[in-house]
Amino acid sequence: MSWVRALKEAARSGLRIERKRLDPLLAVRGATGLALVIAASLWLFGPVVAASSAFGAFQAAIATFQRSWRPRPELALVSGTSLAVSTFVGYLTVSRLPLFLVLLAVWTFLAGLFWAAGPTAGLIASSNVAIMLVTVTLPASVAQAAEHAAMMIVGGLVQAALVMLFPVRPWGAHRDALADALAAEADYARRLRDDPVAPFDPLPLMEARDAAALTPRQARRRPAQLHGTRGLAERLRPVLASLADPAVGVPREGRARERVRELLGAAADILDAAAGAIRHGTPLDLPAHAVAALRTPDTEAILTGPVYRTSERLRTLLQDVLETAGATRQEETAVAGGSPPRYRERPDLLRMVPTVLRTLRAELRPGSPVARHAARVAVVAAVGYLLGDVLPFGHGYWAPLAAVMIMRPDFSQTYSRAVGRFCGTLVGVALATGVVRLGPADPLLSGALAVLAAALMYTVRRTGQIAAQACIAAYVVFLLGMAGEQWTQTVPERVLLTLLGGVLAMLAYAAYPAWETPRLRGRLADWLTAQGRYAAAVIRHYAEPVGKYAPDVREAILRARTARAAWHTAVDRARSEPVRHRGLSRAAADGAEEALAETGRVAMLLEAHLPERGAAPVPAAARFADALRSATEQGAKAVRERRRPSWDALREVLRDWDAERAAAGDDACGALAHQGAGLVLTALEDLSEALEPDASRNCGDSTPR
Repeated sequence: MSWVRALKEAARSGLRIERKRLDPLLAVRGATGLALVIAASLWLFGPVVAASSAFGAFQAAIATFQRSWRPRPELALVSGTSLAVSTFVGYLTVSRLPLFLVLLAVWTFLAGLFWAAGPTAGLIASSNVAIMLVTVTLPASVAQAAEHAAMMIVGGLVQAALVMLFPVRPWGAHRDALADALAAEADYARRLRDDPVAPFDPLPLMEARDAAALTPRQARRRPAQLHGTRGLAERLRPVLASLADPAVGVPREGRARERVRELLGAAADILDAAAGAIRHGTPLDLPAHAVAALRTPDTEAILTGPVYRTSERLRTLLQDVLETAGATRQEETAVAGGSPPRYRERPDLLRMVPTVLRTLRAELRPGSPVARHAARVAVVAAVGYLLGDVLPFGHGYWAPLAAVMIMRPDFSQTYSRAVGRFCGTLVGVALATGVVRLGPADPLLSGALAVLAAALMYTVRRTGQIAAQACIAAYVVFLLGMAGEQWTQTVPERVLLTLLGGVLAMLAYAAYPAWETPRLRGRLADWLTAQGRYAAAVIRHYAEPVGKYAPDVREAILRARTARAAWHTAVDRARSEPVRHRGLSRAAADGAEEALAETGRVAMLLEAHLPERGAAPVPAAARFADALRSATEQGAKAVRERRRPSWDALREVLRDWDAERAAAGDDACGALAHQGAGLVLTALEDLSEALEPDASRNCGDSTPR
């Protein structure tokens, strides 16, 4: 993509306003906490301290709105406390420009690194640095700075208390994640009716797994409907695929195929009903036709052998889903009276500190996109503050503030946010200025207008950058007006310095980028390695039967999903980058992705038919698994070095397996393992064909779709 087209797409993204579901109750709760803090601060300390405390309460409310599985009160407390510390430390050095620039650079670099800990941590850290640039100018002494910091902590406490006292759909995000996983399974079942080898996107299952990690306090209060259903959704995935696939199931046409389509449709309807009950916390309403389809008595006469056993397994799993989705509060109490249910434990905040520090330290290496972002934003913040101090506008913090809030680790978000923030600032400042000029200069009125602007921002925050930034701009104008600044001191400088900050952010990314496009081959190699280990772990258990419970297979599939998600994220980012990379063409990327997806699908089918403990082992499967693991690791190295992966060693092992089967015969389990091994080899050969250097050179556009 050319620079002109990339900038045009980024501008469109920044100016886009989307139709999103609004959360008025959350907005009212956040605005109420803000109003309480402003009113108390005005009464006790005056308008200047009220402005600082309002920033703390405003940011704490935003923290509680972020997509996070951690309890919301914790996010509010972390946000308010970290902003208070930033403000107090910043005030101690703000009068000494060289020292403050060093502090700003270090503080901003650390905030940039926090994106490695997740988007919520990165947003809170970056927002605290940006707000600190404003709040350090408000106190007039160390004692006042301490007062301001204390009131910021109070703002976080107020927002945390309101979240606890007035919960708005407290388990909504967890319910949505689990319901989305079941809905994805339902959609998968419907697509399998028409396409027996349809792909499955595991992202909803990954989200549900993240949501299932709970703190001990959350585990004691978790609704009964959220107990155990995620594990059932995980087990449904290979069962649905195995039932539909013609390689291990029934032919593509005929009476048996029609029965399979009927079962898949019934499963989809039942899973949708369970997803709706979990999402809304309502009683389960089952479609009668779906229940009747599952209970058809002639299934055994139509489906035979492994396919019939798979259909019975599907019926059992669906029954378990229905029992869990229909759980009531009374059933939850009964469960709580016995032994506590198992759950994935999410560590508390103090126990998270060593993990976060290890994550940040791991990013301090050459080539890390997060480290490059941290260095980039630190330099821009220091340069922006220095330029703002030199220029004759006053209030030079607007330039670094805008830059810090704009910059993200990837190109498209940085540029789209720059456009959206500048245009939103123009709209917000113009509207707020008109309101201020029409009304009297009254701190109470300015505080009320600030609360109204914040409430609007909380309401429309998900609709687009320009709408949210317009509300934020108006909020800041009203808040600084409450602190005593005239509109003439704020409007011109804010517009010009915001433009300066946006230009600095875009120039910094152009001069010191962290493009995803050149790293696509590395992402693909990581996915190949993880997918090979997953398939090898599954095939090995045909030589070493341990039953359906195989922890190594579970661990391998989780790693494969993580690598797949990293690949798709890289492709999405590369799509909008103005970079041409000859190493991986669009056609090659699409073909390689399809081949690796097929490798994972075959492994999933084999996983659905893992032999029971005590079954006759298939020794050749172990040799193939070892060869597959080694071959995919060597193939990944070839992908990174832009060579064609070779599977000769794997082909030789499969040829020996063919000879053994011809001489000694094979049971059904061995035949299935051999068939799956052949399909895996075919998919890997397709990968090599997709990455053929001549094919890559013949492709014009080298950016993957």
